[in-house]
Order: sequence, then C-alpha cells, then structure tokens
Amino acid sequence: MTAADVTDLALFLVALVAGTPLLGRWLARVLQGDIPTGLRWLTPLERALYRAAGLDPVADMTWQHYTGALVALNLLGGAAVLALQLAQAHLPLNPQGFGPVPLGVAVNTAVSFLTNTNWQAYSGEASLGYLAQMAGLGVQNFLSAATGLAVLAALARGFSRKSAAGLGNFWADLVRATLYVLLPLSLLLAVVLVSQGVVQSFAPYPTATTLAGAAQVIPLGPAASQVAIKQLGTNGGGFFGVNSAHPFENPTPLSNFLQTLAILLLPAACVYAYGLLTGARRHARVLFTVMLVFFLGALALSLWAEYATPGSAALALEGKEVRFGVTPSILWANATTVASNGSVNAMHSSLSPLAGGIALFNMLLGEIVFGGVGSGLYGMVMVAILAVFLAGLMVGRTPEYLGKKIEAYEVRLAVVAILLPCAAVLLGCAVSFATASGRAAVGHAGPHALTEILYAWGSMANNNGSAFGSLTATGDLYTWGGALAMLLGRFGVIVPVLALAGRCAAKKTVPPSGGTFPTDGPLFAVLLAGTIVIEVALIYFPALTLGPGLEYLLLAAGRTF
Repeated sequence: MTAADVTDLALFLVALVAGTPLLGRWLARVLQGDIPTGLRWLTPLERALYRAAGLDPVADMTWQHYTGALVALNLLGGAAVLALQLAQAHLPLNPQGFGPVPLGVAVNTAVSFLTNTNWQAYSGEASLGYLAQMAGLGVQNFLSAATGLAVLAALARGFSRKSAAGLGNFWADLVRATLYVLLPLSLLLAVVLVSQGVVQSFAPYPTATTLAGAAQVIPLGPAASQVAIKQLGTNGGGFFGVNSAHPFENPTPLSNFLQTLAILLLPAACVYAYGLLTGARRHARVLFTVMLVFFLGALALSLWAEYATPGSAALALEGKEVRFGVTPSILWANATTVASNGSVNAMHSSLSPLAGGIALFNMLLGEIVFGGVGSGLYGMVMVAILAVFLAGLMVGRTPEYLGKKIEAYEVRLAVVAILLPCAAVLLGCAVSFATASGRAAVGHAGPHALTEILYAWGSMANNNGSAFGSLTATGDLYTWGGALAMLLGRFGVIVPVLALAGRCAAKKTVPPSGGTFPTDGPLFAVLLAGTIVIEVALIYFPALTLGPGLEYLLLAAGRTF
C-alpha cells in the first residue's frame, strides 16, 4: 500500500468514529420528537402530511398495529414501483422510449427496493426511464430506509418503557426519519456529488463519435439525487448498471471517499442513538466496539489477501477500480457488505478468493456489522439476546437484557429472526445447484461457481443487493425465488423484532441483582463476538470451505477459475 492509501484509510476511520456521536444525537432527538432547531421550519410540512393522510401522529400503536401499518405501506410502495415499470412506455420522462420491464424482473425489482435490498436484475440506463427511477426507485429508497429507522425506534421503546401497551406511532416515526434525517442529508450529499461531476439531468441520451469513428450513446439522468439516498439509506443499487464503478456515478477520489463514508455513517449513528433512546449508553458502546472490531478485522484480512496472497499478483488490477486503486476498492467492498448496502465500485468476482470470501462472510453474518440503517442495529440486538440467553444458562437463572426478563418466547423470536434469512440462503443455493437453470446462470466453474451462487442468495436473503459479478439473474429462479428470499430476509426479521419489542414493553423493569449478567463490559463483548462467529460457523462453514477456501488453496497452486 502507498502512503496515500494509508492516509485514505486513516481519514475514513477518523471521520466514521467522529461523525457517529454527532449524527447519533441528531437521530435520537428526531425519533423522540425533539426536532433540532435548524429544522423546525419543516414542522408545518410534517403537520400538513398528517392532516392530508388523516393520521393522528400521537396515537400509540400496539406492536400488531405498528407492524400492520409498516407492512401495508411497504407493500403499497412495492406495488407502485411495479406499476411504474410495467407502464413506463406510456409515462412521461422517458426520453429513450423504454418499453415495459419483463414481469419477473419487474416483480423482483419492486420487492428488492421495498425490502431495502436493491438487488438489480436489470441495467438501469438500458431499461428504466427517469420517472421510474425517481418516483419509483428513488422514493422507495427513502421509505425503506425510514422503515428501518422506525423499527429501531420501536425496539428502543420496547426496552425503555415499563408495563406499556404501545410502541409509539409508525407514521410519526416514518415521517420524522424521512423529513428531518434522510432528506437533509441526501440533499447535502447530492449537491456535493454534483459538484464532483455526478450527472443530474433530464436530457435525452446524447450520441458521441469515438476516435475510431463509431457512434456511442452517452447515458444521462437524475443520478446524483438517487446516488445520495442509496448510499445514506444503505439501499445500494445503481442508477447505472455498473453502479459506482461508472464515472458518471462516482467520478473523483472525493466522491468515492464520501460515498464510502455515507454507507456506514448512518448505521453507525443508529448504535449511538439506540444507547440514548434506551438509556444504555455503555451497552451501545459495547455493540459499536464489536461491530468496529469485526469491520476492521475483515478490512485488514481483505487488504492482506489482495496484496500478499501467493498467486494474487496477476489479479491485482483486474476488476478493481483503476482510477482509485486497489485499497479504495477493498475498503468499499467491505463497507458495502458489512452494511446492507450492496453498491459496488469494483467487481467482487475478481477479488482474490479470500477477499471475495470475506465480503461474502460479512453478509452471511446477517448484515449486523454495521448493517443497514436501523436493521443492522436491531439484527445485532437479536444476537445480543441470544448471547444473554447463553449467559443465563451458564449462571443458571433467567437472563435479563436492559432490565427486561428474557423468557422462552423472546428467545424463540430472536432465533426465528436470526435463522429465517439463513434458511433462505441455503435453500436457494440447494435449488440453484439442483436445477439446470440455476447451474446455467453462473459464469465460472469449480469453487468459484459455488461462491458466486452462495453470494447471490446471501446478498438477497440478507437484503444486501450486491452481486459477485457474472451471475445471470434474469431467469425465473433468481427473479421469483430471489423475490421470496428478499421478503423473508426483511419481514422475517422485522415482524419477530416488533413482536419482541411489544412483549418487552409490557414487562416491568427488573433492577439488576447479583445474578444479573452485565451487558456493558468487555466480557459481554467477547461473548457477543463469540456467539456471532459460532452461529455463522455452524451454518455456513462447509460452504465457505468448499467455495472461497478451496479456491484460495488452488490459486496458490496456480489454478484459476
């Protein structure tokens, strides 16, 4: 690595750690209804939205009502995205005259964006008009990210309230998260990206003449506004097919740095906000520390794999972002896979086997380091509850978490939230290898093919959305089966989380005693990290060994796939 690479990494980590408490305090205030002074001029708009929709923002919702409102809104948003894709040939702001998207791909895309996955079985600049991109995908980027923040707020209330029937109001949480957090940040980032050369245009695609005399169509569009929210909201996806490797979407080292930072900044702030909302700041620091250690470990091992693994020198530039270098490509690959972001600035398929395997491992952890906006935090809390349960078994008493007794019902809910995405990954892989269409979709042979398929299902079921590189994802198995996996990965976690929050809100707070296992010290951090590793090892170790592990050994012997 060069001195510039080291400086870039150091600046990134400093900005992430320094920005976390600043943004976390802002987020916590908004979710508590305490709007920062500089944004209070937007409160008339907030009240107007409630009046127009006939909503009472102070009505307290039970977990069932909260869940019902959340699911209904997200399904309605998905239906709107689907309709825009199918009808875009008859809609305005379609200067290239794109026709309707094939039904399977359209359904997959609608589900992908409503679940905050943004898996793309299409190339945006070749199949979607400006209206479908903005009113469909762009709007859903805001709503899916705000949904994650709303679930975070509800979960925090579940642990902070005592003998309460409700978890707050979903509509108020959604509107405030969008209006006071996501919109201002996205506007600021979009303006900076435009200054760096990210396109923001409604003009038709111009045609240029190359030096060889051939005609070349130059894709344009309102990209900067969508790029900003896709990164900040951990949506991923790309306005252009090759995502943030496209020079119109990520043109300069500064745009690359800011987009990489935007991927992790809000998820990290969610951890700080959770500590403020629950009054458990020391516990939140433990969660943040565990997340940061996992991220730094993955990043360090990935960099070593790219620079020092025997046989990887021939792959040093292939598939990497040559405008910025190997190190920024690896930093982005790890940031986008520890968060449920899925945007890429390089082809993960051409990373060295270990680096590609680490990106896969990051997703298979369950997108909890730092995870998606809101979703990473509540996913980590489910693992923390499982760790508390294991600690309770060791000391022989009912476990407690943030003053709430954790009983069999809560443990079952946590296990369901953890295992449902895992089941979707493994079943999807099994069907892919058992069917001719599933096997034909891969672009490589040997262990690389296993990694490619495992990565695809791990990405969809964990709501990440990145692709390994050369998988053909337009067949029925990956469009319809992938849509089901994405739904299970999103709502199969959200519903148990809200049910657990409702159950805990109704309980009394138990004061700590001599038998209480503390969750705010280094011992719990070690237990939590061990629970994460053991969980993934038991479920995925054979597949990871036969995929990236075997390919690493074969690469050292001079074999590539």
